[in-house]
Amino acid sequence: MTSTSLRRRDAEENAVALLDAAAELLVVDPDASLETIASRAGLSRRAVYGHYANRDELIAATIERGAARLTSLAAPAPSDAPPVALATLGARLWGAVEQVRMVASFALRGPHAHRVAAALQPVRDRLAAILSAGVSDGSLRSDIPIATLAHLVERAAIDVLEEAAETGLSREDGHRLVMLMTLGAAGLSATDAGTLIAATASLRHPAPTEVRS
Repeated sequence: MTSTSLRRRDAEENAVALLDAAAELLVVDPDASLETIASRAGLSRRAVYGHYANRDELIAATIERGAARLTSLAAPAPSDAPPVALATLGARLWGAVEQVRMVASFALRGPHAHRVAAALQPVRDRLAAILSAGVSDGSLRSDIPIATLAHLVERAAIDVLEEAAETGLSREDGHRLVMLMTLGAAGLSATDAGTLIAATASLRHPAPTEVRS
């Protein structure tokens, strides 16, 4: 391997280390400084500027990578009935809980809110499509407009994330709870949601492995 190739590989590894460090720290402290992020990545602040002009650029790249991972997890499985597809989406996103929490932490924060909304649009489109299909075939509630229902389902999933952060919810418990909460918001009773989860092998813990970019 040539010296140029080695430098290029080192640069790529440093960029990944910065994004990983940012994603990890921003979940805990959305205001984490550039110096703190660089230190967690094992780099100097000066080294950061070889990849990003400022903290906002690094945060933007972290949000976009996190959202891209979530979008990959939301890929449709056309054969699934809407309730199963909805539970699967919730379980897959729970499997990437750190990415979800990091992205969600910026959803209402000043200059990044619009970026987050745009980055998450494919996931929200997938959710709306699942809910529309469920309303059409009668498997999900039809008494609430789709846009409102999608927001309520999304809020239910975020509530599970917040509960996990506050109480140290286990992976297995969170996996089940996020499915119960999203299915409940979409109109299934606790009994019906529990029965569906128990009867569907693909919904059992652990959640599908996170797809990395």
